[in-house]
Amino acid sequence: FQCPVCVRVFACALTVKKRKNWHRHDYTEGGATGKPVQTGTPVFVKKLQGRSFPSAEEVVRRMPGSQLTADYIIENGFTSPIIVSKKDGLGMTVPPPSFTVSDVERYVGSDRMIDVIDVNRQADFKVTMKEFCEYYNSTSRQKVLNIISLEFSDTRLSDLVKAPELVHKLSWVENYWPEDAVFPRPYVQKYCLMGVRDSYTDFHIDFGGTSVWYHLLKAEFFFFFLETTAISLNARFVCYCSSFSQNRQFFSDVAVHCTRSPVARVGVMCARTGWIHAVLTPYDCIAFGGNFLHSLNVEMQIRAYDIETRLKTPEVFKFPNFESMCWYAGKSLLEMLKEMREDGDCPRTHVMQGARSLLHAFRAWTQKENVEQHEREIPDNLRPGQLIKELGKELQLGE
Repeated sequence: FQCPVCVRVFACALTVKKRKNWHRHDYTEGGATGKPVQTGTPVFVKKLQGRSFPSAEEVVRRMPGSQLTADYIIENGFTSPIIVSKKDGLGMTVPPPSFTVSDVERYVGSDRMIDVIDVNRQADFKVTMKEFCEYYNSTSRQKVLNIISLEFSDTRLSDLVKAPELVHKLSWVENYWPEDAVFPRPYVQKYCLMGVRDSYTDFHIDFGGTSVWYHLLKAEFFFFFLETTAISLNARFVCYCSSFSQNRQFFSDVAVHCTRSPVARVGVMCARTGWIHAVLTPYDCIAFGGNFLHSLNVEMQIRAYDIETRLKTPEVFKFPNFESMCWYAGKSLLEMLKEMREDGDCPRTHVMQGARSLLHAFRAWTQKENVEQHEREIPDNLRPGQLIKELGKELQLGE
């Protein structure tokens, strides 16, 4: 048996190249015995599964869903990953555990083109949803394929999934993106993740430094967490991402401290801005998740975006219209600060810090030497100079 995806994508004929190694992205590479093990390969995954890591319990917060609210996050901060064993009380909706990849195909459409990652090669390509479904349901798979970027807000599947209530209350897109915006609304809040056994996603920061939520419908994930500081984000991780040796190093080997945490079926995990993490899937899995920008970690969000710019990350892998979203958020925070001052209320610390981080970014983006590459994302109905001036004034008055 040969799965139809592998036949179409990897070979024109029904012949399969002979495997010569299990530890290189090019499995036909000869004389590779002494060469380094590359990330995602069968040898890499087996070694990773056999390694011991400190438990993430020292950095992860666990709590019941009824306690995890926007008010709780605002009051206590969003400084570490949060795991909820059951979704009850989160105000979210997902399909039942009996939901399958075939059901996903039915709701998003058989002809929907999707990005798929060949885990062993750490390379991506496109197939139709029908082709991936045939691969996933086959009994003999020649590749380890993983889907992590199927955004389905524009499909019938969207009606079956609602993000946790705290996401709706904190999300910049939900609260600050205007209905009459010239730029397309960013749709990043509803993803379906589908992976087979031994899928691995290398260390990364979610685009734009977004926070994320995950709900595991089937199986479990192992998350490898690296707490992020400004130093680690700007130095070690940038060096790792731009290094030729990235595909043959496990980032925790060059970082300070890596922990591992399982997230079991029906569990929910929310990760804060800027946490460097990798994901290992020991069994076939289906999960739902989404990304959101918010006002609690604005500085780190902008740092992550700056790193993407420095690394020349392709636009398709970045938060859509990130700078436009920041301008809209800045305008909304300015109005909030004005109202609070007029009412005699004291702004929360995170609001002041977030507004200050945005002001710093706005000034940098509008400097004479930078404005040409940034002005296209400034909303037409917004006067950047006036916004910068008024935001600076409100911050001074609020200090």
